[in-house]
Amino acid sequence: MKKLILLSGLFLFAFSQNVLACDLCKKNQPKGLENITHGPGPSGTIDYIITWSAVIIVMVTLYLSLKFLIRPKENNPDHIKNIVLNENL
Repeated sequence: MKKLILLSGLFLFAFSQNVLACDLCKKNQPKGLENITHGPGPSGTIDYIITWSAVIIVMVTLYLSLKFLIRPKENNPDHIKNIVLNENL
């Protein structure tokens, strides 16, 4: 396991420069987003609205999925999981 972690770390370190933006892309991207990716950054207000609404949707989805995975609150005796649990008795 330690070898896998070490190899993964070396791999990510070796190729980390390929992920970051080149000098031309850094110059063409808006402030605050430089050195994130290649190509042009957001070109207008609509792009920022789309990006931030996607971030909000992902955060809400992550919160709700963790909430229902950690504490599902399925205490109802008629819940469908009880059919499977009661068959084995």
